[in-house]
Formats: sequence, C-alpha cells, structure tokens
Amino acid sequence: MASDVNDITVHYEEGDIVVVKELDKSVLSKGAWTTIIFRYQEWDRKKEGYGPDRFTIRRYRKLNGEYRQQSRFNISSKDQATKIIGALQKWVRE
Repeated sequence: MASDVNDITVHYEEGDIVVVKELDKSVLSKGAWTTIIFRYQEWDRKKEGYGPDRFTIRRYRKLNGEYRQQSRFNISSKDQATKIIGALQKWVRE
C-alpha cells in the first residue's frame, strides 16, 4: 500500500500484462480520508487490446501510515459519467 496520496494507483499487472492501465487521476480530497477519481482502461483478453475508458471513485483511509481502500464506486460508461456530471452541475448551481 502507499504511504503518500500521490503514490495511490489503480495500475495492476499480471505477469507482463498491464491488466488495469491508469490513464489519469484527480485527488478530490486529502487527509486521513482521501478521495480520488481515476480514469483507466482494462485489458480485454479476448480482443487482445484495451477496452473503453472507465472511471472509478475510491475512498482511502490512512491507518498506521498507509492508505487502505475503504470503498469504491465504478462508473459503468461515458453515458453514466455524463449524467453524473449533469446532475452535479445542476445541484451546484442551485
């Protein structure tokens, strides 16, 4: 696990294949509880290539000097991401 918020990643390898390729991340909050949104792609074994962009929001808690994942919400598609953005923009304007 990571001891610094900047070292937290969703990047994951199995052997010499990058199964989860992190494309970007944005730290939404820092501290004992940290929230990060990631943009990533997953390796599709059948197609032997990466699938579409995906997004996940993850919460981490720092315990004994290391961040541990506490929860996550996976955004299933760009369409769902657009709907979330629209709802948040509407609520923020109110």
